[in-house]
Amino acid sequence: MANPIQIWNPFREMEHFRRDFDDLFDRFLGRTKRGGREPGLIEPAIESYIEGDKLVVRADLPGIDPKNVEITVTGDILTIKGTREEKREEKERNFVFKEVSYGSFERSITLPAGVKADDIKASYKDGVLELTAPAPKELAARKVPIEVGNAKR
Repeated sequence: MANPIQIWNPFREMEHFRRDFDDLFDRFLGRTKRGGREPGLIEPAIESYIEGDKLVVRADLPGIDPKNVEITVTGDILTIKGTREEKREEKERNFVFKEVSYGSFERSITLPAGVKADDIKASYKDGVLELTAPAPKELAARKVPIEVGNAKR
């Protein structure tokens, strides 16, 4: 199927140019699309899920020494914070491209009701921090039947 003919619109072209220029400028300053963050601010990706009878929270912390990570629980708020230290070398570097951020980070998530801070265990392997805790029974998955007309499936 052929593409329909589009009428040339100089304003649309200007918008493409502006967007491309903004992307270039953001990359030059070390910002990413994921939030236009400031250079030096690390924002580790986090995922949490229920696996069997346990709650699992994983945080990607590549290149971060686990000694520089602190985990706290205040009420139902789990906080992971730490720093990635830049290793300096005596010889001078001329970077062509640099996406790695150095500095401090802090991420907080709300734990489900019933998760006890004393039951949380932490491990670190291959740049991934994994926290596990027994999942409250209320979080156990249950199948919900779908009613279609008069019949249940």
